[in-house]
Amino acid sequence: MILEAMRPFVHTLPFDEALRHVLAAPRPIGRSERVSLAEADGRALVCGVLATFDVPPFDRAAMDGYAVIAADTAGTTPDTPATLRLVGRVFTGDRSGERVTAGTCVEIATGAPLPDGADAVVMVEQTTPGDGAVQIHRAATPRQHVGPRGGDITSGHVVLDAGVVLTPARIGVLAALGRTDVEVYARPRVAILCTGDEVVDPGQPLGPGQLYNVNRFTLEALVRRHGGEPVVLPTSRDSIEALTQTLGEAGGCDILVFSGGSSVGERDLVIDALRQHGEVIFHGVAIKPGKPTVFGRIGNAPVLGLSGYPTSCLSNAHVFLIPLLRATARLPPWQPRQVTLPLARRITSTPGRLQFYMVRIINGQAEPAFKASGDITSMAHADGYVTIAADTAAVEADADVVVTLYGDSHENPSCLHAFR
Repeated sequence: MILEAMRPFVHTLPFDEALRHVLAAPRPIGRSERVSLAEADGRALVCGVLATFDVPPFDRAAMDGYAVIAADTAGTTPDTPATLRLVGRVFTGDRSGERVTAGTCVEIATGAPLPDGADAVVMVEQTTPGDGAVQIHRAATPRQHVGPRGGDITSGHVVLDAGVVLTPARIGVLAALGRTDVEVYARPRVAILCTGDEVVDPGQPLGPGQLYNVNRFTLEALVRRHGGEPVVLPTSRDSIEALTQTLGEAGGCDILVFSGGSSVGERDLVIDALRQHGEVIFHGVAIKPGKPTVFGRIGNAPVLGLSGYPTSCLSNAHVFLIPLLRATARLPPWQPRQVTLPLARRITSTPGRLQFYMVRIINGQAEPAFKASGDITSMAHADGYVTIAADTAAVEADADVVVTLYGDSHENPSCLHAFR
């Protein structure tokens, strides 16, 4: 048997240059689909939304009280109240059959339609009800406490522009217009391919030298969170034939993500498979973790190859896959929250490589959390990361560092105090 030699990196690309290549690659998704409002959160609108009627479609009371003609209350004071005859009541969802005429009023609930003839509402705290009549203790002005027809949405106006990302409030706009569904851009299909003879899916027994597949699940969750539809391919064995067969199952996907097989060992065959089926744009980035990151294209689909080590894989998915996926999905760029804190302990870095160093936020300080690229708890127990420049060999304790958070503060309760 002839063993192939290792194929060491001859050149690694600076991070900024590698990221420019990735950001130049996305083709914004063109497919669309209709989804119910219940499924529309986080999706990008295909077409603008035009209001076809006013919202609300009638004048309505903004307070509990009495619908009146403002002129009937002119000159009224607490000592000299105006007395109006009560001719009816109207509640939300009702339409009063009574018309307010000079000297009369109608009891009205907040949100109920304003009766014909009325032009103001006097809130109940400024009145005293009596036997079939109501005393008004403060003069009203026209349109007082009246929510106007079309005060929220005016018929004929564009209320949501094409391309906006739907949020709970924007979905509320659609509901206010009576929509039950909406046309949105499809979620990009992201093929996830984990490689390696040592990788076993959870639920299966572990053999000698084997580990459970972590990257499939971390990448799948990340893809869903950032607007993609994960397509998990069968784990590929370490051979060109197996990789080629699995690649055939990725047809129709918008992005292909490899995990493992992108380093320089004799079984790291992703580069060979990518060269056979497409093109390699770069292989090797001057970062830590994630030096063996590879990027290329098969047909029109960008291909991102990540380290098989769980922390390296997920760390680099944050800085490369998220921007690639969100641009493809027509979502706005991801802007994670950042906070500046003193570093709890001295940390060292590899000269010549930009480092993303995991930290926890404890007692108002950034506490180093990185263990090793293969240890998923390095990231699971971290609140975010510190970026250490390639020309920096060490960052001393108590130095101020910028921590980029991995998620929202509710996901990292230990860092809540950092924002108070």
